[in-house]
Amino acid sequence: MDRAATNPGTGGFVDRGEVARFDALAATWWDEAGPMRVLHRFNPVRLAYIRDALCRRFGRNPQTPFPLDGLTICDVGCGGGVLSEPLARLGARVTGLDPAEQNIAVARAHAESAGVPVDYRGETIEAVVAAGQTFDAVLIMEVIEHVADMPAFVRTACVAVKPGGMLFGATLNRTMRSFAMAIVGAEYVLGWLPRGTHDWEKFVTPEEFSRAIRAGSLDVTDTIGVAYNPLTDGWRTSRDKAVNYMVAAERRA
Repeated sequence: MDRAATNPGTGGFVDRGEVARFDALAATWWDEAGPMRVLHRFNPVRLAYIRDALCRRFGRNPQTPFPLDGLTICDVGCGGGVLSEPLARLGARVTGLDPAEQNIAVARAHAESAGVPVDYRGETIEAVVAAGQTFDAVLIMEVIEHVADMPAFVRTACVAVKPGGMLFGATLNRTMRSFAMAIVGAEYVLGWLPRGTHDWEKFVTPEEFSRAIRAGSLDVTDTIGVAYNPLTDGWRTSRDKAVNYMVAAERRA
């Protein structure tokens, strides 16, 4: 696989093979019955997790129409904007970053047609950090298992978090159960994802993820599993972190 060097001048932590794969899938981002179906089913859980944590952190009421009003959020690896748009609908000022040009084109077109203001950029988090921009929250959701240098990427994302702000991440644990369910099951048996979407060796344990976050001078405040319920065809938070899990971290004010 063609991986860029971990240097902002040469593409940073971008894995060019991964970018090409998601570029090819760009037109399917908003097809809830297509290759992104699992992401759409998972989206309500991660959206609620981010909303509720930010409301606790910033003293907001999550039940109000625009609980994230005025908060700045950077969605790193935003894809077609499946998470960026609903966050903007909650009042946040969202910046979506993705190195895949077709992803950004799809995200911009969808946001424009829906009348949702999102600042989509075909940039990397390294470029944003180099420009000195920081945010109330930085999201690295379903992205760290696709980068060339996970620890360095996470540390860089941490730099973009304002004092008092938060970092959120979601990824796949590197266990035999995740191999069986996320690769064999989801990609080969059920066909939920295109084959080759994931590389098990690039899955990240909660301990590895937390270590990278601490190296970025943030405090991990929560780690929670996410499990699929076949009876409801939906996802829910769980104590089981063997396959999917989410992490929240804070920078002290």
